[in-house]
Amino acid sequence: MSYERTVLIPGEVSYSNISQILNSSYLLEIISELIEDAEETRNTLYPFFQLFLVDETKQKVHERYDLEQIRQLLLALSLNSLDHLDESSYFSFPKLSSYRETLALFVEDTFNLWRSKHRFMKKADPFSHNSRTRIHKQISLVKNNSDLKSLVLGVYRQILVNISARRVKVLRQLPSGAQAGFIVDRPRTKPEAQIAAADFLYNMEYVWSVVLEPPVIFYTYSNKRRGVFKVVDRPILNKINIENPQDWLVFPIYVNDKLIFVVVYKEYFAMAAGLANLYEFADFESLENRRPDGIYIFGMNKSFFEDEDDYNGIIYKEDDGTYVGLVGDDPSIDYFGYMKKMVLTIHNLIVIDEDRLPIHGALAEIKLRDGKSFNVMIMGDSGAGKSETLDALNRIRKQVSEVNILIDDMGSLDILEDGTVVAYGTETGAFVRLDDLQPGYAYSAMDRSIFLNPNITNARVIVPYSNYEDIIRPTKIDYFFYANNYEKIDDNKPPIEFFNDVDKALDIFSKGARMAKGTTSEKGLTYSYFANPFGAIQRREKHEKIARKYMETLMKSNVKVGTLRTQLGVEGYEDQGPLIAAQELLKFLKGEKDV
Repeated sequence: MSYERTVLIPGEVSYSNISQILNSSYLLEIISELIEDAEETRNTLYPFFQLFLVDETKQKVHERYDLEQIRQLLLALSLNSLDHLDESSYFSFPKLSSYRETLALFVEDTFNLWRSKHRFMKKADPFSHNSRTRIHKQISLVKNNSDLKSLVLGVYRQILVNISARRVKVLRQLPSGAQAGFIVDRPRTKPEAQIAAADFLYNMEYVWSVVLEPPVIFYTYSNKRRGVFKVVDRPILNKINIENPQDWLVFPIYVNDKLIFVVVYKEYFAMAAGLANLYEFADFESLENRRPDGIYIFGMNKSFFEDEDDYNGIIYKEDDGTYVGLVGDDPSIDYFGYMKKMVLTIHNLIVIDEDRLPIHGALAEIKLRDGKSFNVMIMGDSGAGKSETLDALNRIRKQVSEVNILIDDMGSLDILEDGTVVAYGTETGAFVRLDDLQPGYAYSAMDRSIFLNPNITNARVIVPYSNYEDIIRPTKIDYFFYANNYEKIDDNKPPIEFFNDVDKALDIFSKGARMAKGTTSEKGLTYSYFANPFGAIQRREKHEKIARKYMETLMKSNVKVGTLRTQLGVEGYEDQGPLIAAQELLKFLKGEKDV
């Protein structure tokens, strides 16, 4: 039997009685899981569980063992000492004094297994246009979750005390309620704003508020994304039928000004929770009148996909221009990169349709101590050294006042009527490798961050860093660099090299060369068209025309275009390389070097 990792806790309930914990179906599932593990490994708990074996010939755990008696034992131990149970003729449990330590271990393991689950509290509560009413609804969810945490901790401690009082000497206020809460409602979407072929969308609940309970830590089955999402120009919505809409939630988000409905199966709610730190949630009232620009369904049954490997990510284009992204229900896609990058690919496809240029890169406003300010965009694929260079620049505190990140990973360029090239962002947060952050930074922001697999290679953190108003504001660009992480600096390859020729610049930018750093399944020196496998490569023919137009306009408007050698992929220069690049950039910004 496979046990679900995600626990959905009713958020409408006030938690005040221990029976709500000990009579829950979740407890029996956890006990069943512990029994199956004990049977397989013959661990310390195995002899204890054998006391409750009723029919070893049965296939199902709840038929082989008397789970109800184990539940009643825990209920009795919440009120009575173990010695009292053994001495009393009222109870019919096996004599357990000789199993005291094993029984305590069982309680510990039950508590720890509960805490290892992805725990979410869902509360159906009508959206209100009144901001004060909305806050009261959020506070109500917070209180119910706080009460649940106190109740779980109280039951756990009381049972341990009644087994052996000497075990409880240090009280740790361990997170044991929901890690995230979702307040949901169904928007009253007007008929003219509905998508005719997507009836399933209007049978689901939509999230209008997310409540996070830090520190939020999720452990997922995968820590890498692989491949490029296929794009197919034909409709798919008329073939989609989601049979159990109660197991799904819709997370409506803005990616810049594009409205995308992210439809998520419950086993991947950890991915959905990450959206709260990365994107702006849509104004719920606007859903009544506005059709989505894109739809992303995360966790489709793999049998739905026509080609076996399409479950890794495929995007269809409806006849009305709506893009629909799909990934399958599989452990390999249990990684936030599949959430973030598919959303951004849908955004980029829309941008290309609008004859604008999507950019896989970072944009920062760099303020110097002398009062000068510059907007620097650095383009490059994952691991190219964009964030590392900007972080190194921010640490040169004697000369740099501040570095404000306006775009962390993906944005788009537009040309204003006067010929000025401006950039727009997409995200209000950053999804970054823990190893790539300044030491201690992620932990200084622990009360706001979401950590993913912090114990393994390519550990990630989702950190909010900006507000929506900043990323949707058009920002003029002063410098536009390609991040080269694979070439070692020498006399012929300086840290910064500028281009005066459009063709030469396009050659470097379009090759998208990069030394892979293990953030995806790629290894070694790789090439990705325009460093952007998220829309640009799928629409390459059209993108090439757009890219030439924008590169010509950039140079014509005196934006300084060049290569920035970060050396992040050069062995031995992982730390020093971005610092050297930052120091060289600072010389140009201060006017100590001419372009």
